Amino acid sequence: MVHPVLTESDDRVAVRSAVGELLRRHLPPERALELDATGTFDPGVWRALGDAGFLGLGTPEELGGSGGGAGDALVVVEEVARALPSLAVDLVLAGMISRVLADVVHPDRDAWLAGAAAGRFIASFALSEPGAGTDLLAATTSARQDGDRWVLNGQKAWISLALHADVIFVLARTDAAPDGRRASGLSLLAVDPDQPGVTIRRTSMAGMRAAVSCEIFLDDAVARPAAIIGERGRAMRLLSETLDVERLLAAGISLGISRGALDLHVEHASQRQAFGRPIGSLQAVQHPAADSATELAAATALTRAAADRIDAGERVPTLTAMAKLQAGETAARIVDRGMRAMGAMGLASESAMQMYFRDARLQLFSPISNEMTRNVIGESLGLGRSY
Repeated sequence: MVHPVLTESDDRVAVRSAVGELLRRHLPPERALELDATGTFDPGVWRALGDAGFLGLGTPEELGGSGGGAGDALVVVEEVARALPSLAVDLVLAGMISRVLADVVHPDRDAWLAGAAAGRFIASFALSEPGAGTDLLAATTSARQDGDRWVLNGQKAWISLALHADVIFVLARTDAAPDGRRASGLSLLAVDPDQPGVTIRRTSMAGMRAAVSCEIFLDDAVARPAAIIGERGRAMRLLSETLDVERLLAAGISLGISRGALDLHVEHASQRQAFGRPIGSLQAVQHPAADSATELAAATALTRAAADRIDAGERVPTLTAMAKLQAGETAARIVDRGMRAMGAMGLASESAMQMYFRDARLQLFSPISNEMTRNVIGESLGLGRSY
């Protein structure tokens, strides 16, 4: 296994080791490739992560979680992404939902959080739409009051875990945007997916298949009076509080993909013989691996620095944007180099390289595109808002 030349605290090493051991038992490489090939979410693996306390990281212990900070969650996401990147997408989603819920008052909050931490309750975030992805404020899904209930209409796209969710948190417009302030008037509502007004359709994906991406159609879907999470009309403020950690953990997925791909690159280059010697001794194969190891170490250092600042209580939007950008671009390059070194073997279905190759593409535009991420960084340099 290839490691960047960086050190971690004993506690983080212990967390990394524990996650790795759990994944070796419950998600060996051949099982991970099977889940990827079939686009399957495995509830058993999810519950195992919950039983070990990894789904509760970031949720306060008094609310049924495991405590811990962003740095701990980063380690878990990295290790899971190395085994099965699309499962790490679900892990990040679950963590973001729990962070949102921990900051609100709601009659079901404690039960939701405790169940989510144990892996026995699954929630899905329905934010993006066919015409509202990067520009989330363009969301057109509506929620209107009808007596003592809410009625929702609209369509959501690219929603992970919707088919397995016990509840779906839907971003919808409950109030008109005053004076063109589009962020106002959007609310987050808890919707029961098991009702006639909700239709969920699986989306066939080339990458991140086991994240189970879906479309959701809301046709007079009903939500109860207490459906709103947080304050009515202020969902964007609530969601913005999670952006630093979301970008950080997105970087963690990229780091996990990079580590897995670099390990395969080095393993293949060490074993494959050509011209009477291992191909890893040839500069054309060795130098790209050296570049990958160097870039991975740099991206890892940047991401860990962001995690440390978050755990110190700081808001670091520029640093987490840089980490997300650097780690994502690094993963794409590392996987490409690994694929070139392995040749046809990298495309074989029994090789994880082909999975990393497909999954790394998502990291360039999710959960926000790297172009928009560059806008955030550019604005921090005093260059003005470009969007």
